[in-house]
Amino acid sequence: MTQTVAVLGTGKIGEALLSGMIRAGWPASALLVTTRRADRAEELRTRYGVGAVTNADAAKRADTLILAVKPQDMGRLLDELAPHVAADRLVISAAAGITTATIESRLAPDTPVVRVMPNTPVLVDEGMSVISGGSHATAEHLAHTEEIFGGVGKTLRVPESQQDAATALSGSGPAYFYFLVEAMTDAGILLGLPRAQAHDLIVQAAIGAAVMLRDSGEHPVKLREAVTSPAGTTINAIRELENHGVRAALIAALEAARDRSRELASGNG
Repeated sequence: MTQTVAVLGTGKIGEALLSGMIRAGWPASALLVTTRRADRAEELRTRYGVGAVTNADAAKRADTLILAVKPQDMGRLLDELAPHVAADRLVISAAAGITTATIESRLAPDTPVVRVMPNTPVLVDEGMSVISGGSHATAEHLAHTEEIFGGVGKTLRVPESQQDAATALSGSGPAYFYFLVEAMTDAGILLGLPRAQAHDLIVQAAIGAAVMLRDSGEHPVKLREAVTSPAGTTINAIRELENHGVRAALIAALEAARDRSRELASGNG
C-alpha cells in the first residue's frame, strides 16, 4: 500500500471506494481525490484527510487512477488526462459501457487499463465489482484492482466480452430488487397492512432470503420449494407470477439493459 491512488470524480461511488480503502488500511497520505466543486473537495479533505487536487495533478502524481465519472463525462476527462498520464500508470475505469480499448486509444501506448463495474451496495460494503483487464493489464494490475474494490464488497473477474451482461445483471441488479420491494409494499397496503409494517416485513424477508442463498449453497429452486406447500398460499402466488409472465419479463428487462450497455460502449449515448 505504498502506491498513491487517485479517485477522479468523487461522487457517491468514488467516496465509497475512498472510505473503503481507508478502512482497509490505506494511509490518507497515499490517497488523492478530484472533484468539480471546491466545497466538495474541502468536505472530503476534512472527512478523510486526503489531498484534493486537479485532474492533471492527479495524473502526474498518482500511480493508480480510478476514473469514477459518468460515461458521458469520460471523453472530456480523458482529454484532460492524456497529456499527463505516463504509460506506467494503472488506469481503472468504473464507468458503465466504456471499453478498455476506448480508453487505451486515448492514452499513451501500452497504458494498462482495467474496467470495473461496481454496483451501489458498495456504499454499505456489500457491493459486487466485476473486473476485466485491457490488453496491457497484467495479473498484478488485476490483483491491485481487486485489493481496492475488495474493501467495499466482493469482486469477480470476467472476460471483457461479458461486461455488458454483468452490467445488466449486477450493476443494475439492485434497482430490480428495489422495484420488487416497492411493488410488494403496495400489495401489502392493498391487503390491509400499514405501509411501515409492510416495508419492514418485506425488507427482512429479502435479507433473510439473501443470506440463505449465500450461506446454504442450495439452488434457489430448492429453497423456493421448501416454502411452497401443496395447495398452499405460496404456490397460488407463484402461479399468478407465472400467469403474468414475470419470468419472461425479467429476462427481457436484462436483455434491454445489456443492449443499452452495448450502445454506450459504441458511443451511442
